[in-house]
Amino acid sequence: MARIAGVDLPRTKRIDIALTAIYGIGRYTAKKIVSDLNIDPGKKVDALAENEVSQLRDKITEECQVEGDLRREVDQNIKRLMDINSYRGLRHRRQLPVRGQRTNTNARTRKGKARTISVGRKAKEAARKGG
Repeated sequence: MARIAGVDLPRTKRIDIALTAIYGIGRYTAKKIVSDLNIDPGKKVDALAENEVSQLRDKITEECQVEGDLRREVDQNIKRLMDINSYRGLRHRRQLPVRGQRTNTNARTRKGKARTISVGRKAKEAARKGG
């Protein structure tokens, strides 16, 4: 089992795809790392030799900022934006889309589940009794 940067790589996937399971490594970076180490990108993670796994581990720790360090840096950047009261920081604080997307109809991922207001018969009767 290949464990790199605290992440178990999926055994049945190709090495260039499996490396993308690590936070901070995308397809381009994974392909670049594999080609720099002269490892066949079509090779499955199970088929890797121990020295290839150690080469991958060393290369990733040297060149890439991944997992905990990267998450921490991203969180600090967002916190900095909120502290200096920038527009982007304000959008983060209010949990609204940051990059200019429309919010009138969409943005459910950031805003959460839609809260519908019932205008049915029961709601009107409750309003009459209460009011």
